[in-house]
Amino acid sequence: MIELEGVPELIDPVMVAAFEGWNDAGDAASTAVGHLDREWKGEVFAALDAEDYYDFQVNRPTVWLDGGVRKITWPTTRLSVVRIGGDKPRDLVLVRGIEPSMRWRSFCNELLGFAHELGVEMVVILGALLGDTPHTRPVPVSGVTSDPDLAATMDLEETRYEGPTGIVGILQEACTHAGVPAVSLWAAVPHYVSQPPNPKATLALLNRLEDLLGLRIPLGELPEDARAWQIGVDQLAAEDSEVAEYVQTLEEARDTAELPEASGEAIAREFERYLRRRDPGPGPGQAPGGHATESGDVPYLRDPASGRTRPPKPQRPADPPPAGDRTEGRKPSDDDGPDPGPDSGTDSGSGSPDGDKPDD
Repeated sequence: MIELEGVPELIDPVMVAAFEGWNDAGDAASTAVGHLDREWKGEVFAALDAEDYYDFQVNRPTVWLDGGVRKITWPTTRLSVVRIGGDKPRDLVLVRGIEPSMRWRSFCNELLGFAHELGVEMVVILGALLGDTPHTRPVPVSGVTSDPDLAATMDLEETRYEGPTGIVGILQEACTHAGVPAVSLWAAVPHYVSQPPNPKATLALLNRLEDLLGLRIPLGELPEDARAWQIGVDQLAAEDSEVAEYVQTLEEARDTAELPEASGEAIAREFERYLRRRDPGPGPGQAPGGHATESGDVPYLRDPASGRTRPPKPQRPADPPPAGDRTEGRKPSDDDGPDPGPDSGTDSGSGSPDGDKPDD
């Protein structure tokens, strides 16, 4: 471990982690943690030694110039801390890195050592998987845990997954064995538009994190980026009749599956969530409307005349794969989506699923 600064004293800290690679479809999870770090101006206080966990032929270092001096940035995992102000301030310990190539148990033990030293009360791990979900519908986000008591008290699913897994699943189980409450939040990314970025999935993860921790997260331009992303995918689908037909099939399947949820109880839950997210006024250092809204829970408006620069359009698949048949990331069924493990190396950017609906 490389100490960059002294470890701070924290207030009611929660650790939020995400790892680039196989558990990060569309870079949605790592972008979410990066957004938190940027919006709340995180201060890095530690980094794991890259020599211990990374194969540099898989994740290569980069060279850059700093005032004419050549410097090297090594692939690693860094820890930063952000303080959320207000009447009841609290801290988040943000962990952002790359899925390690080796020594996963030591990797998790080192992170848990920081969690213990900092008094972390809970660990939340973000992930994203490829799935048979249409881009025109709200992004499904699943919350799973290995702790039955936590599942009951926080309205989460208790994982029952068995099979190969990735670093998200390994870290969650390490937390469980160490007695640290741990939750995994997973966003499903449409497999036919899997390349990054996917701001709509990032927004959905942040909205779910808001609900889980009772936070107000400033979102900046992320909602507008999500709308622009959907407009771009809409136009791409409209240019190819086969893609449009496939998206329509996914929409029908999704709507049929969710029909039983249109009950009075489900509607009441969504209305309560909306009320919690309403902005009573700007918080400390936050402009009006700067926290998460229902943007991730309703269809996005199509506004091509907005004049906003859109992110690059996703590439069109030559032949949309049939449901349930994926090369990288299978359909997120109840027992789907594990990573082949550290022996297979890191698949940066593939974003395959990691667990029980998904895995923990």
